[in-house]
Amino acid sequence: MSLYDIEVNTIKGETGTLAPYKGQVLLIVNTATKCGFAGQFEGLQKLHDKYREQGFSVLGFPNGQFANQEPGSNSEVAEACKINFGVTFPLFEKVDVIGSQIHPLFKHLTNEARGVLGSKAIKWNFTKFLVDRDGRVLKRFGSADTPERIESHIQKLLDQPAKA
Repeated sequence: MSLYDIEVNTIKGETGTLAPYKGQVLLIVNTATKCGFAGQFEGLQKLHDKYREQGFSVLGFPNGQFANQEPGSNSEVAEACKINFGVTFPLFEKVDVIGSQIHPLFKHLTNEARGVLGSKAIKWNFTKFLVDRDGRVLKRFGSADTPERIESHIQKLLDQPAKA
């Protein structure tokens, strides 16, 4: 199964897949508005705005599994992201990123890009997965990796055409 075939629901509850993002460079992030790393929303939005016209998108997937740092409903999350952080990049419904109910997207991402010491499990909020234009998960970044630190990796991928 391709990344683009995985079913996802938008933050508004609309069901679809990631197929509309085929051919784009993606940064897929598990987010939480009450997390100490929530300041990264601003940097993620800047990256999204700066490179959107070149075929780049940040995709946010809220998650409340780590210290319940995303306690709100999907509509509350959407509102907090917009009002508190100015987020306009695509947000999806809250999902599990670890455990027996892990969302198929995050199961795919963690199988394709391992963490520190080869671990699969996501350790905290704001883990980021960089996907190339062909849907390959190329790199995983931890919570402490700021959007600014990831920018050069995004630029390199944007300079490469899709192979498929």
